[in-house]
Amino acid sequence: MKLPDRLDAPLRRLSVALDHLEAAAERRAMADSRRADLEEELAVMQDDRSRLAVELDGASARAKKLEDANNEVARRLSETSATIRAVLGMDEPSNAPGPDPDAAESEG
Repeated sequence: MKLPDRLDAPLRRLSVALDHLEAAAERRAMADSRRADLEEELAVMQDDRSRLAVELDGASARAKKLEDANNEVARRLSETSATIRAVLGMDEPSNAPGPDPDAAESEG
């Protein structure tokens, strides 16, 4: 059965319109897929950021503890050094053995 000629042009326009609609639907589906991929990637990045923030907080706390321990060791070493100097009598420069500057002048 042959269609009347007056329907050929409208049917061609309908066919073209359907082709355009199919193409638009495919583009939309691809865009939705890309968006879903981007949203998933964003969620992964946010999880990584949260994990890294927790790790950074832990590392900062460990660094603070190490700094405090270092300061304590330095304080104790300073105290020990002062004690050793005091025991050896090195805390006063006048106790150091050596020639008497006044005696050298009177000899000459």
